[in-house]
Amino acid sequence: MSATRTLVRGAELEHERSGSGPDLIWGHGLSMDRVSDAAMALLRWDAIGMTVLRYDARGHGRSTSTPDLEGYSWAELARDQLALADALGIDRYVAAGASMGCGTALHAAVIAPERIRALVLVIPPTAWETRAAQTEQWQQAAHVIESQGLEAAIAARAALKPPDPFVGDPARLEQQAAATRAWEPARLAHVMRGATTADLPARDQIARLRMPTLILAWTGDPAHPESTARELASLLPHSELDLASTREQMGRWTELTRAFLDKALEVRTA
Repeated sequence: MSATRTLVRGAELEHERSGSGPDLIWGHGLSMDRVSDAAMALLRWDAIGMTVLRYDARGHGRSTSTPDLEGYSWAELARDQLALADALGIDRYVAAGASMGCGTALHAAVIAPERIRALVLVIPPTAWETRAAQTEQWQQAAHVIESQGLEAAIAARAALKPPDPFVGDPARLEQQAAATRAWEPARLAHVMRGATTADLPARDQIARLRMPTLILAWTGDPAHPESTARELASLLPHSELDLASTREQMGRWTELTRAFLDKALEVRTA
């Protein structure tokens, strides 16, 4: 499986495709890339039964950075995703992603609902009224990286309680630290400041979406709170929600996703 770079809206995005079947485009989380996202293994792509397009978002991994902070809002990243789909000849697809990638998928659905066959929203991030507090954390993290370096940021994250499925799992901390050390500090600080411009679409925009939606969330994570997942489930009329508090429960997510997509795409094409 080889990676390719495509110029999209002023940034070169590196991407790769695998599998066979209907198209699914996956977006990773903030400060991650295809490599670190794959290491987290939220879903097993070879068992989904789809043609999966995974890419490094603008400013992440091996994709290029751009100076405008607004370019890192989730709405703009969604426009990147839709433009990448255009460039690769993908018309309609399943929009899926974790955290930042979840926000990207939702914005893509709001911008072009006719193109999104279904949504898979994994660990939805804090949004709306609670977003300001998270924005302040990203600002502080960017300052720490610039003034004290990556190791200080790694230490600060390690001091936080992990999400419930990762309690007592040192491998998770090691994965996060390795992902952070792969960054050039100024570049990471820049995308974190860009994240301060991001939020989920307005509630009324989300409530108008009619595509089948699967929401996969974990507990015990203020940055990806259960409350956001539950509110999305209440707003989206054709949604299913699964909450995981253990690694065993997370281990069901691939099977749940496969079953959901089999049903959702059959309904949409009937």
